[in-house]
Amino acid sequence: MESKILDPFGDYETQGYLRNTYQEKDIRVVGHLETAAFEQEIIGTLRFLKRLPTLQYEHLTETHLKLFSSLYPWAGQDRFITAPNIAIVKAGYKTLFAHPADVRRAAEHALFLGQNEGYLRVHPGEVFGYLAYAHPFLEGNGRTILTVFSELTRRARFHVEWEAIDKDQFLNNLTQELLQPGKSIMDQLLAPYWREGVLSIDRTARTLRTRFKRPEGTPP
Repeated sequence: MESKILDPFGDYETQGYLRNTYQEKDIRVVGHLETAAFEQEIIGTLRFLKRLPTLQYEHLTETHLKLFSSLYPWAGQDRFITAPNIAIVKAGYKTLFAHPADVRRAAEHALFLGQNEGYLRVHPGEVFGYLAYAHPFLEGNGRTILTVFSELTRRARFHVEWEAIDKDQFLNNLTQELLQPGKSIMDQLLAPYWREGVLSIDRTARTLRTRFKRPEGTPP
């Protein structure tokens, strides 16, 4: 059975998937367009984040805007604006992510913990899990969250070798983290890939591009 297309605006047939700029309805094509937008904008976005004295919720939404404004006219608007009455369903769970009204609160909590260097160095997976729980946007969450998270780890003087982590294992562990927060599930996953030292912006961009490179034919 085909999964139901996310259509919060109610105009999929005329405006395409999530009102994308190209009015494209094939979500596989939209996925590749999203990848292209991310690859084009990631270096400039990382430079933007590096210049900020602190990271606030508005910087998370601006990160999404910078990465995806060429594809989604609503880029930078969170789910409280774009889909206030719709729950995001993943892996069969309807309560895996924050309610739209709680998106900002969840993300602010993650940013608060993530800018405590001592806490982030001990619990990077937990902080990432809270960001994932916020799930602020209709699409582009993974790339946006990981871009901001990479800046958090840079400020804490370490990095994660994301490209070395098996994607299926990552998604399975993240699901369990969201179902059982505070159990160090993601902390344990990231521990073998935690490295001291700061990567250059170019190196960070290459890592993130590799992480989100889609094989031909892979759906978003």
